[in-house]
Amino acid sequence: MAQESYKDRVVLITGGSTGIGFSLAKLFVQEGARVWLVSRRKEMLAEAQKNLLAISPNSNVGIFSADVADVGQVQAAVDHVIREAGVPDLLINAAGESYSDYVQNIPIETYHKIMDINYFGTVHMTIALLPHMLKRGSGHIVNVSSAAGFLAPFGYMDYVPTKYAVRGFSDALRLELKPLGLRVSVVFPPDTDTPGLTRENRTKPYETLAAFSSKVISPDVVAKATLKGLRHGQYIILPNFETSLYYKLVFLMGNAIYPIMDFMLADARKKKPSA
Repeated sequence: MAQESYKDRVVLITGGSTGIGFSLAKLFVQEGARVWLVSRRKEMLAEAQKNLLAISPNSNVGIFSADVADVGQVQAAVDHVIREAGVPDLLINAAGESYSDYVQNIPIETYHKIMDINYFGTVHMTIALLPHMLKRGSGHIVNVSSAAGFLAPFGYMDYVPTKYAVRGFSDALRLELKPLGLRVSVVFPPDTDTPGLTRENRTKPYETLAAFSSKVISPDVVAKATLKGLRHGQYIILPNFETSLYYKLVFLMGNAIYPIMDFMLADARKKKPSA
């Protein structure tokens, strides 16, 4: 398969000021793409833009501050990008937030907040941009889920449903858009060294750390695997060997994964220090 070139393509990345989104932005800037970053914090967006231009001084990098959980702000972002650069060729929904704690400690408001950002943020941006891609007859939508989108770890009661939802949305979207000439991909990163992981580690339960935390990889590794997967036309993108192994265990072995996870949890609890 010939390697797809992203030179002069318009790439819109949500959550693009930090983490996986920013690492993807670096790759696409180096590819010669016209990159637009959307996230909430203006100061972090400006810093990301500055850093990207330092990597590639002649690159085209635009920024727009918007909260993906807000439909009106998302529509304003899409309208602005289209006016300034045209309809994006590639949309990457990388905006996300996580919180980890025991289920009894998680406020109900947090469930709504995480779902609004992770799932509805993906839906809002996709639906706002979709009519323009459909009118043109081409486009690629990439949704960043998580390994927690197919394997539910301990301590993530608010987060896991959002990433399962992103996976389900992507599955349904792929089926509808393929006959219309649009592509969809979904990425399942494992634990990744991002600001979000740093925040969630402050409240993460012992059992999560002892039994359900995978080897932390860098956002650059996730970004490179994502770009490679896009170039190979992959729908499912699994950034490392461990994630790929768990994916196969879940989908090839079915219910066998549950006793395995029960055993991991029981073993961790035996080793848990007394309070």
